[in-house]
Order: sequence, then C-alpha cells, then structure tokens
Amino acid sequence: MAWALALLLGLQPVTTDIYLPALPALTRDLGASMSTAQLTMSALILAFGLGQLVWGPIADRIGRRPVLLIGLSLYTLASIGGMLAAQIETLVAWRALQGAALAAAVVCARAMLRDLYEPQHGARVMSLGLSGLGVIAIAGPMLGGAVAATWGWRAALGIVVLMGTLTLLFVAWRLPETLQAKNPRATAPGPLLRTWWHIARHPTFLAWTLLVSFTYGGLFTILAGSSFIYIDVLGLSPAVYGVAMGSASTSYLLGTFVCRRWVSRLGMARTVSRGAVFSLAGGVLTAALAVAGVASVWAVLLPQWLFAFGHGVHQPCGQAGAVGPFPQAAGAASALAGFVLAAIAFGVGLWLGQALDGRVLPYALGLGFWSLLTAGIAWTLVQRHGEARAT
Repeated sequence: MAWALALLLGLQPVTTDIYLPALPALTRDLGASMSTAQLTMSALILAFGLGQLVWGPIADRIGRRPVLLIGLSLYTLASIGGMLAAQIETLVAWRALQGAALAAAVVCARAMLRDLYEPQHGARVMSLGLSGLGVIAIAGPMLGGAVAATWGWRAALGIVVLMGTLTLLFVAWRLPETLQAKNPRATAPGPLLRTWWHIARHPTFLAWTLLVSFTYGGLFTILAGSSFIYIDVLGLSPAVYGVAMGSASTSYLLGTFVCRRWVSRLGMARTVSRGAVFSLAGGVLTAALAVAGVASVWAVLLPQWLFAFGHGVHQPCGQAGAVGPFPQAAGAASALAGFVLAAIAFGVGLWLGQALDGRVLPYALGLGFWSLLTAGIAWTLVQRHGEARAT
C-alpha cells in the first residue's frame, strides 16, 4: 500500500515539480505573458479539484481499480499532448485534462487508505507513502532542471509522460481492488448531495480539510511562484533552481519521517500542533526578511525548508483525518476534501499571476499569510475536533 500511495500521490509533484524549472523558458518560447503562463498551473489545479468530485463517487460505485486504470490512461494521453503543444492555449487545455485525470489517482489513493486502515494507523501508512513521494519530489525538480537546461522544456514534460506510463503499468500489474462493498447509489444525485452535505458539516472533516488545504495553499505559492523568484529575480539557472527545490523536498521528506514517530507517541492532533510551529516560522520569516529588503537565495530558501518540514507533518495526518469518519463514503469524502484544497490553490495561482512584479515581496507575503492560517487551524479546530469517529 505504501508503494501504491507513493506512486499515485507522487504523480502530483511529478506533474508540477518537474515542470517548474522549465516554466520561465516555456513562457518565453511560446510568447506567453506571466498571467497566461500561470494558467498552465491554475487550470490544472482547478480541473484537479473538479475532477475529484466526479471520480470520488464513481470510485465508491464501481471500485478503485477501474477508476485508476481509466484516469491514468487519460493522464498519460494528456501528458503527451502537453509535451507536443505548439501554443500556450493548447498547453493550458492539455494541462486541464491532465489535472482532471490526476484527480482519479489522488482521490482513489486516499480512499484506498480508508478502505484498509483506521485513521491513526492510516496516518502512519500515509506518512510512509508520502516519504516515497518525498523522494520523488526531491528528484523531480533536480531532474527537470537538468533536462530543461540541456534539452528544453518539452523534454522535461517527456519525463511526466514516462512516469504516467510506469504508474499505469504498476496499477494494471500489481494493485488489487480494495473496496469491499460497492455502493450502487453512490452517483445518484439525491443521495450524493445528501452525503456531501453530511460530510461537509462534520467538524472533524472541516478541521482536517482546512488544515491540509491551508498548508497546501502555502506549498502552491512556492510551486507556482518560486521558479520566477529564483530564476528571474534572484538569477539562478534552471539546474541550480532544481537543486534548491530538491533541498526543500528533502526537508519535506524529513517531516514525513518525524510525523510517523510523533503520531505513534502523541496522536494526530498533538503531532500537527508541533508541526505548525515550523509552518509558522517558515512563512513569517520569509515575509519578515522580504519586508526588511533582504533579497537573496538564502533568505528565501532557509525559511522554505522550515515550511516544507511542517508540510511534511501536516499532510499525512490531514489526508488520513479528513476521510477518517467516513468508512462507507471514503471516496466522496476524499473528493470533497480534494476539491476544497484545489479551489484554494486555484485562487493562489490566479493571485500570483497578477501579484508577481519582479520582487520577492508578493511571494513572501503570500507564504506568510498561509502559514498563519495553517497554524491557526492546527492550534484550534484540530485540537477540538481532530479525533475521528466513524459515521
């Protein structure tokens, strides 16, 4: 299961991180404005969120495995289309399809976790899977930077095609069905809307979903804005930028290791309370240095390591906690949580397209904002409502 989680959830950083070092060159090559280039990220993440609302109920009705096979086939096709795109508008369209297909992999991964494990055990398994994801996240930007610097941005997107193909083959060859009791009414509009309404009002779902969405809001600020900050503002080459992002992913990986130890000793709520200290320190330090006029690689990278460590603590707990109360509707709960996360990231992408102005400050203030919200939720709602009870 940990291998499956690493591959399926790992497609998300593959889709974004490998692409990041190539983004400035892609923007110049296709003659796109910065706001249009940001749409290649924003359209993907919006389709990713909406796609989860579709795939989640379908996965509850027909099973996880069929949805994965269909979704991963579409993902690989869309990746090939993006690699061959000749215009920025065409690339945006392929990236949107890629995001919708990626949603199948992520929503099924989280639902499969709930099929097999109770929430606290699931958080430990999730942290193990996300450790594998962390390895992918470390290698992704470094590989993407080196490939983009040597062969161009299309070659970097070719790596995404390869990863999609390998994941599809793994699922077809090795991954069994985990859903024991299919729900034939899972996609019926009336029951589905009632299920979503029940899930959305559950305080445990709200606490964990807001936590994981706010910390991802900070991460998406890094993903969508950092290439322009490091390369265009601070002057790094794409290859060196890839190394910088890989180092931050190493910090994230360490966070998943620590999460696994803390969850066993402290439980999920106290674990994220500790993780929030690192999230807040990273975001506030980034903003404070930018306000003070310190514009250097280390002033951006060192706080990013702190935030990434906190993110590595929050993600396993948040993803397991959000679906924990709903063993009979894990697909729907996973989909709704993923939609909230994606909607926030979409808003971040639109804002960055307008706010980035050749300075570090807008990026830094955005990261600081999301770190404040993450810590606030970790220290309040999660402490009150984080213990899941099945409904």
